[in-house]
Amino acid sequence: MSEARQTTIDTREIEHFSALAAEWWNPAGKMGVLHKFNPVRLAYIRDHVAAHFGREPHEAKPFAGLRMLDIGCGGGLLCEPMSRLGAQVVGADASETNIEVAKIHAAQGKLDIDYRATTAEALADAGETFDIILNMEVIEHVADVDLFLSKCGAMLKPGGLMFVATINRTLKAWGLAIIGAEYVLGWLPRGTHQYEKLVRPSELEEGLASAGIRIIDRSGVVYNPLGDRWQRSRDMDVNYMVAATKPAA
Repeated sequence: MSEARQTTIDTREIEHFSALAAEWWNPAGKMGVLHKFNPVRLAYIRDHVAAHFGREPHEAKPFAGLRMLDIGCGGGLLCEPMSRLGAQVVGADASETNIEVAKIHAAQGKLDIDYRATTAEALADAGETFDIILNMEVIEHVADVDLFLSKCGAMLKPGGLMFVATINRTLKAWGLAIIGAEYVLGWLPRGTHQYEKLVRPSELEEGLASAGIRIIDRSGVVYNPLGDRWQRSRDMDVNYMVAATKPAA
């Protein structure tokens, strides 16, 4: 099959998340776990961006002048704080329903975010480039991981940063992130994750390397039941994040 016919879009996944669109901004709803997850991933992004680009993380707009893509942005849970930090944000999602929800919420907050119902391959083929790309809880939902990473790599400027957050393909992850989170605790709707589509760190590293991107940091993320919060950890058996860069030419 030629690359022109390939796609990163999994129609089943798009339909699943489109049906949940109204829940994106309800912290007590079906996306509540993402609201609890947001602080740890926001801090991870902020700290690495500040260190990499020589910014002061506690300034009012530390990301000013940086163009950022949040691919698979959903309802905009990351786009909005990134915009408030000063980044020029493009939020892209294959679900038009999600994008409409994101646009409405951004307008309510008077935020200037460029939301688009589109795909990674469409953006890359149009020649779009970014200083920072966020791939947060997306890669396990695409149809072709290598194609997806290749297109993202093409959009990342030399010297830029890419963040990826996903779930490891381990029995521990199957028990906690799928059976536990979806079927026992009800943190996520059943069917949100499919075990065979989860991505091991070694597989992610290989895919990023093929796209010309090098991992510079790895971190596990675990749930602390006593504090009712997510926190960084050395344990990457279930949830994990990486920061990666495209070497400058």
